[in-house]
Amino acid sequence: MKERPPARKRRAKAIDRKLGVPAGTPIHVGEKRTEQTTISVFEYDATGCDEYRFSSTRELNAHRPTRKHLWLNVHGLHDSALLTAIGQRFGLHPLTLEDVLNTSQRPKLEEYPAYLFLVLRLLDAADDRPDIVSDQFGLVVGRDFVLSFQEYARGAFDPVRERLRAPDSPLCERGADYLAYTLLDIVVDRYFLIVDRLAERAEGLEDEAMTSPTPALLARINRCKRDTLTVRRAVWPLRELVGTLQRSDRASFSAETRLYLRDVQDHSIHVLESLDGVRDQLGDLLEIYLSSVSNRLNLEVRVLTVLSILFLPATLIAGIWGMNFEQMPLIGDRTGFWWVIAMMGSCATLLAALFWRRRLLRQTE
Repeated sequence: MKERPPARKRRAKAIDRKLGVPAGTPIHVGEKRTEQTTISVFEYDATGCDEYRFSSTRELNAHRPTRKHLWLNVHGLHDSALLTAIGQRFGLHPLTLEDVLNTSQRPKLEEYPAYLFLVLRLLDAADDRPDIVSDQFGLVVGRDFVLSFQEYARGAFDPVRERLRAPDSPLCERGADYLAYTLLDIVVDRYFLIVDRLAERAEGLEDEAMTSPTPALLARINRCKRDTLTVRRAVWPLRELVGTLQRSDRASFSAETRLYLRDVQDHSIHVLESLDGVRDQLGDLLEIYLSSVSNRLNLEVRVLTVLSILFLPATLIAGIWGMNFEQMPLIGDRTGFWWVIAMMGSCATLLAALFWRRRLLRQTE
């Protein structure tokens, strides 16, 4: 079986395919997260909500909306032909489709005459994976429609779907702009969960750094720092993005919805402040780790030094009585050997008692 190349090499190969092609060419750049692209559609108004699922452009083009507002969500961004068909159906600019297919975009906001296009990062911290997973989330906000593009179905927006399915839902009575705000709010709320998990990881690493600083712990600290950088890259541009939406007078967002956007911006600032606290904690954690390693090394060197000093008198005595002279004290005495051993033991015992009194031995325990 042929081994699959790493994701970074696959992405580099896709970028090579884009070199030299005209702007707006729909070429997928990124990792294929799901085997099949799926389309879900919610049509809603004040009287209720209808839900549809499509698996091909033919089914989508044959469908005709029956309600005022529409939310179309796509899972899987590798099918360029299908996304191109969606773009033609809703009048999306080729540059918008290019950004949707290029999954390495940073969070940004682009304004077009008929709609707004937002790129966000949807973060997930799975229990079975040590690293944070960052997926691209594209959002198109028109006058009566919202289009969302996800790399993978992570269930992040299931609460919104449940609210739309509920009878007499207040969400159905509002326009597409309020639905876009709701999706933005969920993305930011997930950032809170990610930052809280990073804070818990940092606290656990801090306790471990005080007791058992190992090279494996240092690798986990660096991994946690890398995750905080991933979250910061997602949240920092979002603050300016939401601020621009709040100050904009475009018809895509009503004045009432812009008041709710103020709350999203406040949450994004709160996430950044909490994240900065985690980063400072990780920076202090590296200093704690290095101090613990240095302290452990000093203790080990102290033990070796104490042991060497304990045996220095014995080495001196053995060197003196080991000299090749015919006349030396205790040379002819039958008990001379035991006298020398006694002197060695007495010197070692005296030094050990002195070190103990000065707490040099007790600090090494």
